[in-house]
Amino acid sequence: MQEIDFTKDTFSDILARDRRYDAKAYALLLEAFSIIPGSTNISYAEILDAFKEVCLTQFGPLAYTVLTEWGLKECIDIGEMMFNLVESGRLAKNDGDNYEDFRNGYSFKEAFIDPFKA
Repeated sequence: MQEIDFTKDTFSDILARDRRYDAKAYALLLEAFSIIPGSTNISYAEILDAFKEVCLTQFGPLAYTVLTEWGLKECIDIGEMMFNLVESGRLAKNDGDNYEDFRNGYSFKEAFIDPFKA
């Protein structure tokens, strides 16, 4: 996996409506989509798994710190960002998609801190 280009998109249109999450968090989430094998019907679990993989690869033991600094504290935040990306036209959604599904994801502390505990 190569370094993420955080300057490729400023997400200014999204940030004008919703300032909860850093633009870099959106770039990170879009990077997660790039590692999911081509599919038109991606589940929230696949998105969460890919997001975790990208975060751990890019930031290692600093992943939790980086994510919380960018406004992400739990999986529902990823769902909120997903729907912001849909509203902006960067992603499409299926009829049954609901950002609330992301609430059933993993604990950020378990996903991003526990792998590095001694």
